[in-house]
Amino acid sequence: MNSYAFLPSPGRGVWHLGPLPLRAYALCIIAGVILSVWVGERRWQARGGREGTVSDVAVWAVPFGVVGGRLYHVITTPEPYFGKGGHPLDAVKVWQGGLGIWGAISLGAVGAWIGCRRRGIALPPFADALAPGIVLAQALGRWGNYFNQELYGSPTTRWWGLEIDPAHRPEDTPQLGTYHPTFLYECIWDLGVAGLVVWADRKWRLGHGRAFALYVAAYCVGRSWIEAMRVDTAEHFLGLRLNQFTAAVLFLLATAYIVVSARLRPGREVDVEPGAAAPSADVDDDATPAHDPVVDHPADGDDPVDVRAAHGGSHRLPPSDQTPA
Repeated sequence: MNSYAFLPSPGRGVWHLGPLPLRAYALCIIAGVILSVWVGERRWQARGGREGTVSDVAVWAVPFGVVGGRLYHVITTPEPYFGKGGHPLDAVKVWQGGLGIWGAISLGAVGAWIGCRRRGIALPPFADALAPGIVLAQALGRWGNYFNQELYGSPTTRWWGLEIDPAHRPEDTPQLGTYHPTFLYECIWDLGVAGLVVWADRKWRLGHGRAFALYVAAYCVGRSWIEAMRVDTAEHFLGLRLNQFTAAVLFLLATAYIVVSARLRPGREVDVEPGAAAPSADVDDDATPAHDPVVDHPADGDDPVDVRAAHGGSHRLPPSDQTPA
């Protein structure tokens, strides 16, 4: 072992309970999903959603996300599966590592859309509630790459260098033994992105998908420079690794969405789910008045006013509060 290696390579990445293998990569992914659902549940209820909704939608979103992540990885890194000496059947071995975040988010969003439609809710506010939990799940899931000794950066003699076993080193790099721990860089960046989204959401009451768009834009910034450090095999497009190109395009789209959406639909949704309680004061503090949260009762003789109209909510009053014809 090199004396300057800060992070040693893991002794093993799989443990066996009889015939059942417990793989660190899979455990990190599962732990990330659980964390994401827990954070999402809390934020969804605080924004005016019902308990259990995030868990129900996750039943659709998670399987779609895993399939999408694997498809993106195989399509953008086909050599280990369909190149010279590749093994096509390895393409389905998710436990060996290889989930592309862009594919996971894209197809996972399809699953979330299906789940949201079944619950009668809109996807944008749901995505806003889930955004910090998703990026925290990514931070936790990156440790699966550490146990698999994969997706590291170029060789380095820095004191935080990651030691990689000879069997996992690329053939065309010097046999130095220590490399940039890009999994750790991304983990730290993801934690920062989660904090940024939570802070910005509380400060500006982001709604209509803008919190999710902020997560995408901020994550893409970090992913671009981290991706440039990696030495694993990847497809290139216009002189960039494909993931860098994808990150650049998504950053521009997410930023444009934030600007345009803020002008067209300012504020945040009030009634995000039928039958839910009023949003919590700590998240929607100016959307929860001390009296009736739906109807403002003016002086006698005047018509009742639906205060939700000022926040982009429904203009329809409950039957009991409507003025008779």
